[in-house]
Amino acid sequence: MPGAREVLTPDSLNLLQAVARAGSFAGAARELGLVPSAVTYRVRQIEDALDALLFDRSSRQARLTAAGSELLREGERLLSEIDAVANRVRRVATGWESQLTVAVDSVISCATVMELAEAFLQVAPGTRLRLRDEALSGTLQALLSGQADLALGVSNEPGNTAGVRSRTLGEMSFVFAVAPHHPLAGLPEPLSDELLLTHRAVAVADSVPRGSGLTLGLLAGQDVLTVPTMGAKLEAQLRGIGAGFLPLPLARPYIETGRLVAKRVQRPTRVVRPSYAWRDAGPQGPGRALQWWLEQLESPITRTALLQHGVDRHPAEGLTAPR
Repeated sequence: MPGAREVLTPDSLNLLQAVARAGSFAGAARELGLVPSAVTYRVRQIEDALDALLFDRSSRQARLTAAGSELLREGERLLSEIDAVANRVRRVATGWESQLTVAVDSVISCATVMELAEAFLQVAPGTRLRLRDEALSGTLQALLSGQADLALGVSNEPGNTAGVRSRTLGEMSFVFAVAPHHPLAGLPEPLSDELLLTHRAVAVADSVPRGSGLTLGLLAGQDVLTVPTMGAKLEAQLRGIGAGFLPLPLARPYIETGRLVAKRVQRPTRVVRPSYAWRDAGPQGPGRALQWWLEQLESPITRTALLQHGVDRHPAEGLTAPR
């Protein structure tokens, strides 16, 4: 009888994942282009080698047992490790990463990131680029968890986190703004916290997958509409659904055209210093793909453009070719 090492192959783990996704052996067979009996036989081989039942077959659906769930959790980790090894081998051979993932915080200008992405793909067509939408502490967490290679717009300092390097992008001011038809628009300034507490706030959700994450600019007990992105927050405030702080570069065009009203509040002016962070690759240095992005971020023009929403800019100036 085959042992665990013989049956626990990447193909077998992919097959188990297919059964779990489809909820049946027949569904997995259709997905994989196999006959159902072949799927059933291979699953039984794995179960016999491990001496564990992986799927509950008592109903019409194949449901994972506790042992099956544990195997799939560990299997996903093993498959990720295999991919990581393959990527490292390719990087050693070519110097270019096979994939580069950039976590982009909601305060960062999407247009500027896309201009950078376009320039990058022209010089590195062999590297797959993946952009992740993140917010607040989730931006740094994506890097720390290994889900991203570079994080743009980190709001919480990495501090002395081992293996992580960071630099400041610049300063970003926030302005408290409401729609002209919002009840707060016509009230005398500065607006007190006691007054703000009686009105709904709009907040961007922290994208960190576990825990409560960060909350900025909110008052204890205040009614809150939570949205996924800074763009959604802007839209909610334009509609008068709630009030809150917005990045000044994002809000300025709407304030100038009268679609938003800037209001002074009693609390201090909110200024943040977003940074960008990446994992230290050690003596070998960053791969050529990450190195290209880091070189662009050395430009003050590029760093400023990343913090400017809807402002005339030319971030492509100074984009450099890879060495």
